Amino acid sequence: PLNNIFKNHFLEIKLKKIFLFLFINAAFLTVTAQNFNYPPTQKGQVQDNYHGVIIADPYRWLEDDNSEETKNWVSIQSAFTNSYLENIPFREEIKNRFTEILNYERYGMPFKAGDKYMFFKNDGLQQQSVIYIQDDLNSEPRVFLDPNKLSDDGTVSISSFTPSKDGKYVAYGISRGGSDWNEIFIIETETGKLLEDHLKWIKFSGISWFNDGFYYSRYDAPKEGEELKSANEFHKIYYHKLGQSQDKDELIFESKEHPKRNFYAGVSEDNKYLLIYGTEGAGGKNILYVKDLATNGDFNSVISEFFANFSVIGTNGNRLIIRTDYNAANYRIISIDPNNVSESDWKVLIPEGKNVINGASSTGGKLFIQKLKDAAGLVEVYDLNGNFINEIDLPGVGSVGGFAGKSDAKETFYSFVSFNQPAVIYRYDIQSGKSEVFRKLNLPFSVDDLEAKRVFVKSKDGTQVPLFIVHKKGLKNDGTAPTLLYGYGGFNVNMTPYFSTSYIPLLENGGVYAVAVLRGGGEYGKEWHEAGMLDKKQNVFDDFIACSEYLISEKYTNPSRLAINGGSNGGLLVAACLLQRPELFQVAIPEVGVLDMLRYQKFTIGWAWVPEYGSSEVKEQFPFLIEYSPLHNVKQGIEYPATMITTADHDDRVFPAHSFKFAAEMQSKYSGKNPVLIRIETKAGHGAGTSTSKIIELNSDKYAFLFYNMGITPKFK
Repeated sequence: PLNNIFKNHFLEIKLKKIFLFLFINAAFLTVTAQNFNYPPTQKGQVQDNYHGVIIADPYRWLEDDNSEETKNWVSIQSAFTNSYLENIPFREEIKNRFTEILNYERYGMPFKAGDKYMFFKNDGLQQQSVIYIQDDLNSEPRVFLDPNKLSDDGTVSISSFTPSKDGKYVAYGISRGGSDWNEIFIIETETGKLLEDHLKWIKFSGISWFNDGFYYSRYDAPKEGEELKSANEFHKIYYHKLGQSQDKDELIFESKEHPKRNFYAGVSEDNKYLLIYGTEGAGGKNILYVKDLATNGDFNSVISEFFANFSVIGTNGNRLIIRTDYNAANYRIISIDPNNVSESDWKVLIPEGKNVINGASSTGGKLFIQKLKDAAGLVEVYDLNGNFINEIDLPGVGSVGGFAGKSDAKETFYSFVSFNQPAVIYRYDIQSGKSEVFRKLNLPFSVDDLEAKRVFVKSKDGTQVPLFIVHKKGLKNDGTAPTLLYGYGGFNVNMTPYFSTSYIPLLENGGVYAVAVLRGGGEYGKEWHEAGMLDKKQNVFDDFIACSEYLISEKYTNPSRLAINGGSNGGLLVAACLLQRPELFQVAIPEVGVLDMLRYQKFTIGWAWVPEYGSSEVKEQFPFLIEYSPLHNVKQGIEYPATMITTADHDDRVFPAHSFKFAAEMQSKYSGKNPVLIRIETKAGHGAGTSTSKIIELNSDKYAFLFYNMGITPKFK
């Protein structure tokens, strides 16, 4: 009889809706009773043969994000999670506190558009920051572009913003719902008039102006319905001339033989050279082509193989000034003549030193060299020939960034931030070498009683790992402080000091916030990065576990009060560690994580991570991937921490199916006393461009979940 009924499509849909309604209400009653009878997830019979090893993938069907079955699963899981979170008695109080402490004016650094200045500013609770323009630093700023007017709910964000070299126009990119897909529009600076130009299917692209147009990177349009899932291949560079439709844009560069290469265009400030960078993954190695724009001749291959990182930071006459880790694990600054690329003609301007050169820029006829010393920033100034001028005096241990500007600039701006010091923007006079405070934030809370320190922790193999620890002054090390440990550990990404209102409610309740500086990052150069990738990825997990054990042994906290958190590659870190050492943690929150290490390369830009992780398709790499892949290492009979997995429906960087499948696997195999939930955000992506209200809601749920599962009722003044 049921078969006959379901032949009627209308009745089928009605019955599904009734079932969903009943199930959601049943789930609500179950969760409020703290009896975690998880929503059942259907198991398929899919199996894969990896080099003679058969691996089941029962939740493969959750990879189809367009199917009704997946949409129903998402609805049921979301209802299950919401019913749990809604019954945390202080959830709304935490949300109110986050709303209070985020309600202050926040500014970005000024930058030039021709003779005018522009900057980003958020009044406090605006969903997206607004771009302002002013004639000079003393004139009254006026709104130039308000992205809050681009959508009703604040989910359209500015993803890129590039004035033309003469400041006459601004090209800006937007992202809808947090997707990596961008659209580009053009505004006339003087009038604020929006031109008719509209470019689509842009991803992983810069905007580089030349004459009456600009260079940009894009993919071919994906198949309908596959926009957030399909692999991104055959990246191409185009030139767009103002006033023409996108279909008339000129194809400048492509590689039909290498579908898995990404290409990025840049024009030197003097308009002499068009630079084309090519990458085969996220590992940092690149090739470099240069075209002389005056002659419009062929591209000259400056760097033809993927053996190191080469980043052009400026020019000096006919020579390119380049930051590279070629024969320099901590990077060095060299110059190359693109018409004579022989290595024997290269000149070393600033040799490799004991501290990593993590950033460099050429501004006002000077080189601003940013270095890291034990994961904290310092800045040195040189002339274009590599002669040392001075070191910029910074106010403490923290992170520094900025120093952008043209070759004739008289000033530049930079920011300094630390865990107990919100960002301060400084104006630097290039001629005198003196800094002055340009803008300091007025906070609705005090940071005077916060203390931040850096310690060094011995990892499993004896490696010394930096660990930043933040708490209120006078903390007693009695092992009872609720503690959140954050980490990333991958892709050469530096984990340096920052300030965030997200940890303020934790510190206000006697808590500790800690950030681990793990191998896989770039804080100590190329060797540090490579010590945490491919078959050495376990080092990253060992470092993080060692930091957890340190916080316990030094009596900051104990396992019943320790939580771990990380996003993307950090989500992988958290998931792997909660599975390997579950007894160490009370709470685990892996966000937008890479969790299926056997199939990650099949979605969106995942193939670009193969140099970092390896691929299950390579026989020699499969064994170490299956060894730690979170999806494939969940075991029955283990008491896991309270776990809240987070993802978002528009995340086309790390496909949400990673989180879907991991949640289903954990709920299927774990029957302990702690909850395993998945929080699925809507109209949001991998993180960039997320609206203020969604940031508040996510942070509120994370900390409500943390406090609740530690048995703590937070108090706020």
